[in-house]
Amino acid sequence: MAQTKTYILGIESSCDDTSAAVSLNTQILSNVIATQKIHEQYGGIVPELASRAHLQNIIPVVAEAMKLAGVTLQDLDAIAFTKGPGLLGSLIVGTSFAKALSLSLNKPLIDVHHMKAHVMALFIDNEANRKPNFPFLCLTVSGGHTQIVKVSSFQKMEVIGSTIDDAAGEAFDKCGKIMGLSYPGGPLIDKLAQIGNPSRFQFAKPKVDGLNYSFSGLKTSFLYFIQAETKKNKEFVQENLTDLCASLQQTILDILFIKLEKAVQQEGINEIAIAGGVSANLGLRDRLNSYEKTKGWKVYIPEFQFCTDNAGMIAVAGYYHYLASEFTDLSVYSESRISLF
Repeated sequence: MAQTKTYILGIESSCDDTSAAVSLNTQILSNVIATQKIHEQYGGIVPELASRAHLQNIIPVVAEAMKLAGVTLQDLDAIAFTKGPGLLGSLIVGTSFAKALSLSLNKPLIDVHHMKAHVMALFIDNEANRKPNFPFLCLTVSGGHTQIVKVSSFQKMEVIGSTIDDAAGEAFDKCGKIMGLSYPGGPLIDKLAQIGNPSRFQFAKPKVDGLNYSFSGLKTSFLYFIQAETKKNKEFVQENLTDLCASLQQTILDILFIKLEKAVQQEGINEIAIAGGVSANLGLRDRLNSYEKTKGWKVYIPEFQFCTDNAGMIAVAGYYHYLASEFTDLSVYSESRISLF
């Protein structure tokens, strides 16, 4: 029997990227992202400016996504959007637009959990045709979240480990700011780390019970180290920038993988995936790929375009909600904090 064609419009506006995508089942036909450069001068996201930019971007972004996909609004089977978590003002823009479009077209409305969508990005069609088998463990790492998720089905996901304070992505960005790098610092640290010595400097690795993480102590120790060395030599950071980045990145990856290895042993699962914005980090991707050979893990990594915040992952998550007849109505509202369950 031929598979039914289902077109989903996905809308993502949880932070500072306005994105729209159209999916045909698990194939992404278009994935348009409008980034906001204005935050670079502030060294971080300014929520009010982010929500205003979403208001300016959302109509042209959706129009471009529909055009590139080659479908009309009437062709859509449903509209999926990010309900949360995220910046409330930003979320409200996407939620309001999706609700208005659903009402005007009389199309079903689907609310999507942002972090669950990052996991669902692993099921987007790809050239290698590699998709994880259930159950699998997914290390979701972003600027706001660091979690180990046990994924038993499309509907059943359980957080078995999480950060008790800061996220790994935040640690990258804040330490980048300490070194004077532009925002966001994470991608720049990753780039510079490729040519640095990862064993040059040693930084704190906080000890936390169970499968949980902590990165606030690392940020503090890194700050004090830089301050102490800069007092001796004002040019210390510039003279040692690549080694600092490489050492910092290795420390963060060590922290992540110590707990991930523990989770693999605890759960007895060797299907391992990564997701979230930091899954675009080359160091993280290389180390996980190496574990496929050294530890016998079956490894799954999203394509780069589906790692950072994007509507492609919202659309494919919406598709699986659609198959399960999991819809919402116009009374739905955005939530800046929302449980994975």
